[in-house]
Amino acid sequence: MKRGLGWLALTLGWAGPAAAQPAASLTLEQVVRQASESYPSVRASLEQVSAAAAGIDLARSAYLPRADLLGQLNRATRNNVFGLLLPQPVISPISGPVLGRTSLANVWGTAAGLLVSWEPFDFGTRAAGVGAAQATRSRAGAQTAVTRLETGMAAADAYLTVLAAQQMVRAAQAGVERARVLDQSVQTLVKNELRPGADASRSAAELAAARTQQIQAQTAERVSRAALAQLAPSAAPPVRLEASGLLRRPAKLERAASEPAVHPRAAAQNAAIEEVRARQKILDRSWFPRLQVQGTTFARGSGANPDGSTGGSASGLGPNFYNWALGMTVSFPALDLPSLRARRQIEASNERAEAARYQQVLQELNGQLEKARATLDGARLVAENTPIQLVAARALVEQAGARYKAGLATIVEVAEAQRLLTQAEIDDALAELGVWRALLALSAAQGDLDPFLEQAR
Repeated sequence: MKRGLGWLALTLGWAGPAAAQPAASLTLEQVVRQASESYPSVRASLEQVSAAAAGIDLARSAYLPRADLLGQLNRATRNNVFGLLLPQPVISPISGPVLGRTSLANVWGTAAGLLVSWEPFDFGTRAAGVGAAQATRSRAGAQTAVTRLETGMAAADAYLTVLAAQQMVRAAQAGVERARVLDQSVQTLVKNELRPGADASRSAAELAAARTQQIQAQTAERVSRAALAQLAPSAAPPVRLEASGLLRRPAKLERAASEPAVHPRAAAQNAAIEEVRARQKILDRSWFPRLQVQGTTFARGSGANPDGSTGGSASGLGPNFYNWALGMTVSFPALDLPSLRARRQIEASNERAEAARYQQVLQELNGQLEKARATLDGARLVAENTPIQLVAARALVEQAGARYKAGLATIVEVAEAQRLLTQAEIDDALAELGVWRALLALSAAQGDLDPFLEQAR
């Protein structure tokens, strides 16, 4: 028996802590950080930055010499003809003397060679290409900052929405409990024929309506929790959201003024302008001569002899004539000027369009900032007023209940007072969260969520 009790105690002692282990909690800052770092749109934006960084390396590779290797083996006829042939990709070139007759005799031919080319100077064309690649990377990085800000803003708003839904559930539960107590009291009074039967029907209807409100609140909580988990998977149930610091008014509501030009959206649009200007620099340096310093060595072999005879069956399988050369080539796109002018006009129009979008972004940010400030002021006033509403609603419920017991009030007055109290509890619970949400909107309009997250800790 003692062994059985000891084994039972050991089992309960082992299983007890696991069963009593509280659910993990997640703070607002953790949710925002997770969404800002691992949400798919953020990861996609980071990959675009990586691709743009690789583009810089690609542009810099233009400074390196170019080396081309060639090896060829063929078996063909050797008939040659005098005359000019314009450049084309179909007829293969052939070297050697022109024979007096055409023959279908064929021989082996081989070729191997190396050509090294290098452009010692280019009037800034390659530097402009590198600058354009760097501008593309800067734009991608600025857009990543915008994506992080928008994702973090959405995650924080979803977090506050879940907390608001939870507060509504608590208020709805309290309303159900009050309606249940009222219904029990009225049913007792009606049963004892102290109140008319209509009061029982009304109290039952009020209880059902309170339960409906509770169900709606619970549904809203589940929907908002699913929306939050979409942005931050770690926030899915049964993880508990840490709300202690968000159910009180922020200690500091005023934010230092910030210039819209430093907002990530404005920075991203300004980077788009710089990218267009970088492309213009490439066009400005495109109508210049191109100088290539070249060095080559090559060898060829053929089974055909100058007198028209051919060698043995293996003749020409290996190169047997060698050459080398050093020199330079200068090329100039003389007739590219009209197309370059048209491309410059296109880029100039693109620059003006991006500049107009930049002004539009600044105006939008100024408007969002003013709206956020007005919303914050209104949320603060509401948070100061809802406690008064709550105290008055509680007093009204007590007074209506006392009057109903004394026969001086109807069940309608009691039910209306309870509904007012439930709504007052909801308004008071959401008022503080409304201040936090307005402060979040202000932080997003200023382009920096860190001060908001520091206050929410």
